[in-house]
Amino acid sequence: MRILFMGTSEFAVPALKELISDKFELIGLVTQPDRPSGRGKRLNPPPVKIVAAEHNIPVYQPEKVRKPDFVKTLKHLAPDVIVVAAFGQLLPQTVLDIPPCGTINLHPSLLPKYRGAAPIQWALISGETETGVTLMLLDAGEDTGDIISTDQIPIRDEDTAFTLTEQLAQLGAKQLVRCLSDMSGEVPPPAIPQNHAEATHAPRLTKETGHIDWNQPATTIHNLVRGTAIWPGAYTFFREKLRLKIVRCQPLRRTLAAQSGTLEIVKRQELIVATGDGALRLLEVQPATKKAMEASDFINGYQLQTGEQFLTLS
Repeated sequence: MRILFMGTSEFAVPALKELISDKFELIGLVTQPDRPSGRGKRLNPPPVKIVAAEHNIPVYQPEKVRKPDFVKTLKHLAPDVIVVAAFGQLLPQTVLDIPPCGTINLHPSLLPKYRGAAPIQWALISGETETGVTLMLLDAGEDTGDIISTDQIPIRDEDTAFTLTEQLAQLGAKQLVRCLSDMSGEVPPPAIPQNHAEATHAPRLTKETGHIDWNQPATTIHNLVRGTAIWPGAYTFFREKLRLKIVRCQPLRRTLAAQSGTLEIVKRQELIVATGDGALRLLEVQPATKKAMEASDFINGYQLQTGEQFLTLS
């Protein structure tokens, strides 16, 4: 089959590499334009573009895939199937109608749960204990297409958005290869409709998503730290509105007889915070403009005292 791959982020890299190593016929990569990033705001290519360039795969970077001129380009390429993984744009029907074997999307959740831009993050924030990847036939909706197959894995207590993204990317890559290997190259693979009544939404995160409310239970705050680890990070404020990112933490069974957000310093080594239900031990933090540091270094560097409070600012 003539396969056209559409993807952008790191999540899509293992799938692209698997297709290359299994010697599928990749006729091109469609990805987002290079974007400025970092302190210098230099243009950086999407991760998948680097992989494609190493294997002489043609790369296309339209600002909008739905523009008529680019739709003509796709028709000229004449793919048998389009594979989509973390591409970042919704595909219009004019594109979905091009490949005779359909457009297959690799989505990192157990659909219909967590449709949207941030399924991995919201599964962690919501405290889910299992997740997985779904292969589906794309339609014009947002992750509403018929399901080809699913693979499921447990979410470990120590998992963060970083580790879970890597696990699901690898799992999805293997699942995609199995699916394409079984296809005849003439018709789309068999698929079943989703139960739309069970759908949940996973919208794109905002900076405000990471703002910690210390009145929440310790486990809820811990899940927020895990889910926002890639971006924007879970954060709070202390001493004259100084921003502090919580990098690693651990919920405790004990409670503190203090207002939520109050600190308890144990032997100048442990930093424990009162929450709405239980307490949270902070293991690693990052003050604004500083590098991440162990809690003990934060305690001693800033001379923290028991009774000080983290702030929940509006």
